[in-house]
Amino acid sequence: MDSGFGYFATDDAVRPDALARLVEQRGHTALLFTEHTHIPVPPGGQTPKDEWGGELPRRYWHTYDPFVASMAAGAATTRLRVGTGICLVPEHEPLGLAKTVASVDNLTGGRFEFGVGAGWNREELRHHGVDPARRFAVMRERVRAMQEIWTRDEAEFHGDFASFDPVWSWPKPAQKPYPPILVGGVGPRVFDRVLAYGDAWLPNYGPGILERVPELFRRAEEEGRDIGVVMLSAPADPGALEQCEKAGVARVMAWLPSAGYDRIQRAMDAFENALADLRGE
Repeated sequence: MDSGFGYFATDDAVRPDALARLVEQRGHTALLFTEHTHIPVPPGGQTPKDEWGGELPRRYWHTYDPFVASMAAGAATTRLRVGTGICLVPEHEPLGLAKTVASVDNLTGGRFEFGVGAGWNREELRHHGVDPARRFAVMRERVRAMQEIWTRDEAEFHGDFASFDPVWSWPKPAQKPYPPILVGGVGPRVFDRVLAYGDAWLPNYGPGILERVPELFRRAEEEGRDIGVVMLSAPADPGALEQCEKAGVARVMAWLPSAGYDRIQRAMDAFENALADLRGE
């Protein structure tokens, strides 16, 4: 079981390239960046809320573009895997997004990981012209359309939310057939999405999540698929990390604060100490 971090790369915190060098130097495998193009201003001076009704932290509307952040991080390192955790696929047009993913994967030497999700902020989705009720269908079609672009010299796709006649589009991704697609979410149908177009499940750690992993592995085996689990929000708790390892989680990833070096390094220290306890170091 390897390790890494998720990060809201904001314009007022440690830069993604500087953080990537630190993460690589400290022996971790991956660094994933979040995405929000914007956060709609609530009416009447209200406080913006997250998907659970809590106050939304300001980092949500201060994030760098995750592909730009991934490119900066990849250019600053030689081994670190970089990517999105997650890209809000319904907020992107698939021809352009396919080009972006392939370009970053090429320029980082095949070190990009494509974490995807449909999004929770309904007004944000509406600003992109997406009906929130159809967001999972939109994501499915657009991911499949991109898979066609990445794997065919002349790609064609016709669906309700992505449609184009034969196209030429290069570069193709460095990783074959394309960068690993990590499907986020914890809803009741998330395994359907993982098995339909993903290579791994990317949930946030929480109550009941590990108990669901055997079902995913069973379904993957029945379909002849090799599906991994990458756990975001992993706590700095050796007992919880041990449970992840026993469940078959391939990678645990803790969130780092959008802050200066001191706070970030304290968070990294806590996570690394928990990993060291788990490994008996």
